[in-house]
Amino acid sequence: MRITRETPGPGQESVWDYPRPPRTEPDRRRCVITHAGTVVVDTDDLVRVLETSHPPTFYLPRTAFTEGVLRPAQRRTVCEWKGTARYVDVVVGERGDGRSVPGATLSDVGWWYPEGDVSATYPELADRVALYPAPFDEITLDGERVQPQPGGFYGGWITADVVGPFKGGPGSWGW
Repeated sequence: MRITRETPGPGQESVWDYPRPPRTEPDRRRCVITHAGTVVVDTDDLVRVLETSHPPTFYLPRTAFTEGVLRPAQRRTVCEWKGTARYVDVVVGERGDGRSVPGATLSDVGWWYPEGDVSATYPELADRVALYPAPFDEITLDGERVQPQPGGFYGGWITADVVGPFKGGPGSWGW
């Protein structure tokens, strides 16, 4: 399949100019994530991971999340570049009896690299959480609503400042 790279306009960047292996860089945009009426995180301390054909994946400090919303999940994966990831659930809307409001628990919705499990190449990702944007009610960067990367495998965040095509949609697995 031949890929036709979109030409970036003013103030945009193409994911086809991102490197492989990935590069990280700090990002100071304000990120607000809400789900089931709860602000899950509100921070401007972000790290973007930029990798060829993918919209940026954003890593947020674990300490920026509303207390009690992150819960360890059983899932683990290994990234050839970043190391062993541990997954988290996001739990909001708990009732007084400890049970969650239906639809408020998002299982395996994020991942993080604990100190010691992250590759020495990416120490800035230690103890930061990346989230799949699709399950959340809303994720914004400086007020712009984030769109999820196509498919369910990758966790990229699409905003007006990035152009593709983006890996993840039908027919893109072999890119």
